Amino acid sequence: MPKVTLSSFPVSGLFGVIKPSGPTSMSVVNDLQQLVARSKLFVESEKLEKIKGKKLDRRRGKSGREAIKIGQGGTLDPLADGVLVIGVGKGTKRLNEFLSCTKEYQTTCLLGCETDSYDSEGSRVRLAPWKHVTKEQVEEALSKFTGEIKQVPPIFSALKMDGKPLYEYARKGIPLPRSIEGRQVTVHTLEIVKWLGNKHSFSWPEKSLSSEAKQALETALKGIQEDTAIKDEPEAASDNLSPTAFVLKMKVSGGTYVRSLVHDLAHSVGSAGHVTTLTRSRQGRFVLDPVEDGDYQCVPWEIFEKAMTDVGEVDEDGWTEWEREVIQRFDVI
Repeated sequence: MPKVTLSSFPVSGLFGVIKPSGPTSMSVVNDLQQLVARSKLFVESEKLEKIKGKKLDRRRGKSGREAIKIGQGGTLDPLADGVLVIGVGKGTKRLNEFLSCTKEYQTTCLLGCETDSYDSEGSRVRLAPWKHVTKEQVEEALSKFTGEIKQVPPIFSALKMDGKPLYEYARKGIPLPRSIEGRQVTVHTLEIVKWLGNKHSFSWPEKSLSSEAKQALETALKGIQEDTAIKDEPEAASDNLSPTAFVLKMKVSGGTYVRSLVHDLAHSVGSAGHVTTLTRSRQGRFVLDPVEDGDYQCVPWEIFEKAMTDVGEVDEDGWTEWEREVIQRFDVI
């Protein structure tokens, strides 16, 4: 790992952040930008003098962002947590390589309910039986989703068809002019790491698509399949049990839709399902827990969150806590 020396400042490069579930990736980048723009690690001393005494303001809009290049190498949804690769200065030119690199995820699937977003932040689309599904059935089905597979993106996505986002067809009831084009991806490994059964605290989303919204979605899908029907087929007797849940671990190529994989897997065992937790544990060489030579461990978000309120004392070399953490895990470009 390249060493950051006192004679090498300011530097450009890459580091990983452990994004928490909740905030958007862009809000994380915007907060980091304000810290980075006030650090001698990344900014020339003359420029730092000009903003000396200037307070951090997390409410600053696009027009008020600091004049330093910073970006991220692959968005995580608000629901998701884990590895978010950050590029600073010339490091931003290397971020594209993280879109196509190998990634690792751990995700929880909750059976019995399909949502428009394929995760727990969406609205219920339909209910389906789940009590018949066994661990053995799911394990057997995993082989269909391992290796080179073709995935169809969700209709409630921003991908465009004939100039319109797919979600616009779904929401306005505009028939799709043709099938959504599948994407070739590679699932290197896929396994169940925990069978939770009904011993968990997850539940289906309370909000549901209205009858009008369901009708619009049906109309959109009938453009490519006439017999499409969206209707609930709830479990006949649930006995007040929580629906079955299980945790998957996977290593996949860039471009893989984890939510689509969970959605399709649930269909393959005669049920419906959606993602309730999603953690990215590896993105290229940036990881939560280093296991290989060349792995870079990520910095916990709490370190930066604390610095946004109070950067704290500097050490004998003039570094604050968050700067020390980045220096220890920084990939210099």
